[in-house]
Amino acid sequence: MLPPGVNARTFADAIRQFQAIVGKDWVFTSDEDVALYKDAYSPFWGEKDEILVSAAVAPNAAEEVSRVVRVCNTLRIPIYPISTGKNLGYGGSAPNLSGSVVLDLKRMNRVIEVDDKRHFAIVEPGVSYFDLYRYIQEHGLKVWIDTPDPGWGSLVGNAMDHGVGYGFGPFRDHFYSHCGMEVVLPTGEVVRTGMGALPNSKTWGEYHYGVGPYVDGLFGQSNFGVVTKMGFHLLPALESYLTGTVVVPRRNDIIPLVEGGNILEHAGVIGMPEYGSPLGGIGGTNNPELRALMAKPGGPAIAELEQYAEKTNRGFFTLNLQFYGGQKVVRAQWEYAKEVFGGIRGVEFNEGNFIKFPATPEQLDKAHKVAIGVPNMAIFQIGARSEFNPSPTDGHIWFSPVIPKTGEAIMESQEVFMKAFRDMNMPSLISPFSVPATWIPRAFVVIMGLPVYRNNIEQNKKTRELFKHLIQVAADHGWGEYRTPPAFQQQVTDAYSWNNHALRRLHETLKDAVDPNGIIAAGRYGIWPKQMRGQKKA
Repeated sequence: MLPPGVNARTFADAIRQFQAIVGKDWVFTSDEDVALYKDAYSPFWGEKDEILVSAAVAPNAAEEVSRVVRVCNTLRIPIYPISTGKNLGYGGSAPNLSGSVVLDLKRMNRVIEVDDKRHFAIVEPGVSYFDLYRYIQEHGLKVWIDTPDPGWGSLVGNAMDHGVGYGFGPFRDHFYSHCGMEVVLPTGEVVRTGMGALPNSKTWGEYHYGVGPYVDGLFGQSNFGVVTKMGFHLLPALESYLTGTVVVPRRNDIIPLVEGGNILEHAGVIGMPEYGSPLGGIGGTNNPELRALMAKPGGPAIAELEQYAEKTNRGFFTLNLQFYGGQKVVRAQWEYAKEVFGGIRGVEFNEGNFIKFPATPEQLDKAHKVAIGVPNMAIFQIGARSEFNPSPTDGHIWFSPVIPKTGEAIMESQEVFMKAFRDMNMPSLISPFSVPATWIPRAFVVIMGLPVYRNNIEQNKKTRELFKHLIQVAADHGWGEYRTPPAFQQQVTDAYSWNNHALRRLHETLKDAVDPNGIIAAGRYGIWPKQMRGQKKA
């Protein structure tokens, strides 16, 4: 297919110029090649509204990116930059605008620098978490990375979409922990931010701001430029790691449990707190007695669930604590944590894994690897075919609203979203023992993976309607999504409407200034070029 507004002659001219810049082997136009850039988890699979691309170009250096972008700006060719295209559940490698040319940065996979005395790295967008981890191991460097699930994605790509990990607070918000970037603007001009703007800078990866306005945030979840290098703060390699679990018997105990978790995390005592429930997951909901309770019309009474938890000696909620540092320090922190939660009636404490680094292979096998900076692909076991999941879906799309970091908000979100699923006559992914994700250090994310099928258009339509309903319900309660697939970015950004969409109008003003031809990532997070704006807004 042709890019919108571009005739065949102009497109052929663009392809020839791309080939001259990057080489014929790295310009992809065949149906087979172009199909690889479809969203593998598309909610429009096989429908006319599915997003398709016209071609893909894979440059090998920032200079080639600049030249490609200049061609596109001159010929008005819409492009969509990706790092490695592994953003599954949030759009993968597919653009918002059908017919766009994907600017695939996977060949730009160089680790520019890693410093294990000052604890930072500078990398290109094609560098995956596996790549950086391998580089650190091969060079014997004493630093840890913070990695998300799964580890095959790009550090730059994950950070640019505000992705997150599992480790210590300041590091697991990956955009927050970045430090400086190199960006190709829509004109093809290359700029560096922060200390990188200083020629021969010695502190690119250490000081965020440089001097003057801090502009890095403009390039996250936006379409104002193409990031070609990025710095990241790293965690010094630590001596030891200890986990401990706090178990509480009643549903309302989630309130003091979260309050205590906030005290510990915000004071820097623990890494990422992980809330859970012994009543959830494979070991819980596949229990016949609990399944019978959950199947009751209108759902079970909370008292019935608490009685079940007491009878089975499971507890209602848990909090897994992670301590990092010297062996004496983590032991003392665990004792302090017990004091923080000691006032909860019936609370129990269970010590978990202790690792003194370097870890043995046996210790790594038992550990939650991402919590100690070891990238892996284990997350895909969740959706794989198994005894408990004999008919897996073909994918999922993530609904991920942000709620306040309180126990009260957890219980409110449970009730609100259970009702939302009932109202749409869909099986609920939320229950009275559901807990939010804690990747974001100062808020909760109620993450839900809604199923996608390649051979069930009707079910995908129902999933889309459910997703739209959940967005509206969340907005009605003051909860907005922190990232979302392209199919829903317009509706999600519509909800950020304070003062007659003042934030969007500011984004559009910036778009018109830096990208007047609207060539980069049209429509990303609701930011459309001025020539498409009226027809694309909801």
